[in-house]
Amino acid sequence: MENVMDVCAQENEKDRQQYKNSTYMLVSKIAYLIGVPEQILQGEHVPAKMRETYEELEKIKEARIIRNLCVIRCRIERNFGKIQRAMIEQMKNIDTMPDLIPPQAAKQLWKDEVRLQKPNYKPEKYILDINRMLGERINSIQPLFPIWLNWDYIRELFLMPNGQSISDIRAIHQEYHANLMQYPYQTYINWQFSSEDGFILYNDKKFVTLLYEKHQDYFEDLSRVSDASDITKFGIYEFIHASQKGVVLVVDCENSDPYKLYAVLKNLDREQLEKISKIILYDDVNASTAWTILNEFTSLQVDHIMIQRVKQDKSLTDMTLAVGVCKEFYSGHADSFVLLSSDSDYWALISMLPEARFLVMVEYEKVGHDMRKAMEDAGVFYCYIDDFCTGNSDEVRLRAVLTQLQDKIDAQVNLNIRDLMRETIREARADMGTKEEARFYDRYIRQMKLEIDKEGNLRLVLNT
Repeated sequence: MENVMDVCAQENEKDRQQYKNSTYMLVSKIAYLIGVPEQILQGEHVPAKMRETYEELEKIKEARIIRNLCVIRCRIERNFGKIQRAMIEQMKNIDTMPDLIPPQAAKQLWKDEVRLQKPNYKPEKYILDINRMLGERINSIQPLFPIWLNWDYIRELFLMPNGQSISDIRAIHQEYHANLMQYPYQTYINWQFSSEDGFILYNDKKFVTLLYEKHQDYFEDLSRVSDASDITKFGIYEFIHASQKGVVLVVDCENSDPYKLYAVLKNLDREQLEKISKIILYDDVNASTAWTILNEFTSLQVDHIMIQRVKQDKSLTDMTLAVGVCKEFYSGHADSFVLLSSDSDYWALISMLPEARFLVMVEYEKVGHDMRKAMEDAGVFYCYIDDFCTGNSDEVRLRAVLTQLQDKIDAQVNLNIRDLMRETIREARADMGTKEEARFYDRYIRQMKLEIDKEGNLRLVLNT
């Protein structure tokens, strides 16, 4: 088994530049699920995300089942001849040959209520059974992957093509051994390798790029799998560490993206973030409703200040934020402020409060050249929140959409079906006693279904 450092060393300088600043959230899950050995995933040379993911997924029954099925299938493929002889000559089974198949894989499957072991079974039959089980269970791990990733592409990685045919699995066995060194950590995966692929689990950028190319597709948004550079993060940590009294993160909600802020919080070191005393959201009625749920996704204290307008066409956010920063500074609660806004109006606050320290987080498309130059000339550190990985911020984005959608549904669909039923019975002059009415309700109304057509039109259909 090749050492992970040896594998990674095979990547040339072009790949390192092309796929730099990548995340490891996808490849760490794939590596776990396809059955990469624990000693590799827990090794000191692998990215920390791989070690964390191993520990997280070990707690999820569905993930363990997929991993252990893949582990046993791969070991049978790797050691087919030896396993076959042990089964025939020594009456061994998949849980009694530790030098060839990790016994804990079969034991854990048994604990997870998956009955794989069978007496007097052949290796090929086990592969057929495992292929069938993976086909039946693979969708159970779909929630582990973000919705912006094509699940069908991921699903195929675990399914052996024509995996219920003896002749086909023999052909795949030959192909696997012929290209053993190309498989990630020599672990089986459904992948048609080319000479230019290299180590496909190098990082998320490379993995999704190749995955989509294999399906004649193109992965459009690499910001999902890219993160800010170590230099940017180090600058933020140094700013926080140098504070004497405290750090407050102040947000102009009208001029900022809540999902990008969450990406920043998600991708910075947790211990460093804990040194920030609180987040103050200065919110306007016209800003995104996602700000109202941010406190549910961070352990930091969040003060949410909703600013009412005096004139409906005039926002007071920037003035209120500036006053709020001054109050925090002169009260002695903080001497350092992380300002999330691309609005150049805040340069007045920064320049007129020289005793305070500022770190400004801006967005590429919103910040102007003059503002950047002013900060550079004054030695004010700034960074782009667009650089932080947005791929792991799905939870807040989905929660915001679902919360607002539920509110809209409640506003549109607001009826008491029992009252409607009784009114209809009276209009139809179909007299029903109390018990008959209850049975009618249970049989036809409680069993009604929701139908949505191709155009998105919603209809409630009675159980008739």
